[in-house]
Amino acid sequence: MQILHMEPLTRAAFAPFGDVIELEGARHFPINGGTTERFHDLAAIDVDEAGGRPIVNVFRAQPRAWPVEIAMMERHPLGSQAFVPLGDVGYAVVVAPAGAFDPAHLRAFWAGRGQGVNYAKGVWHHPLLAFDRVSDFVVIDRGGAQPNCDEITLAAPWRLARAHEPLALA
Repeated sequence: MQILHMEPLTRAAFAPFGDVIELEGARHFPINGGTTERFHDLAAIDVDEAGGRPIVNVFRAQPRAWPVEIAMMERHPLGSQAFVPLGDVGYAVVVAPAGAFDPAHLRAFWAGRGQGVNYAKGVWHHPLLAFDRVSDFVVIDRGGAQPNCDEITLAAPWRLARAHEPLALA
């Protein structure tokens, strides 16, 4: 079985797949008479193709047990999909470039606490991979009449290796 090692989630490393949504390094400024700090334009939400519209959801991810096998991937060909954790949680992100799926280009990232992701239109990704506990995520997605999810089963599963990061993964 192929092993997929996780790397830290950074804007530069994730750029081919979309946006990292985080406050660190983001453009920000005070609003509302100085009572609020606005962190501005954190992701390129792209959902209007073929009459789509933005929708806001909450996804509740059940914790995964180790070892984790990556046996399927999905993509949203008509719009981006953003995930922002609603709490102090870390999670794994597994992606492959948009276009024809090639398992040789799989990458895995450890999303640290306070980081969200916005998958660009057509980027292959694994469904949510939460670990420590039940975890809620705000998801900004595409709504519309046309289906917007393609799923594939991998010819052979990959095993996700635990990240070497300061958060203890059960």
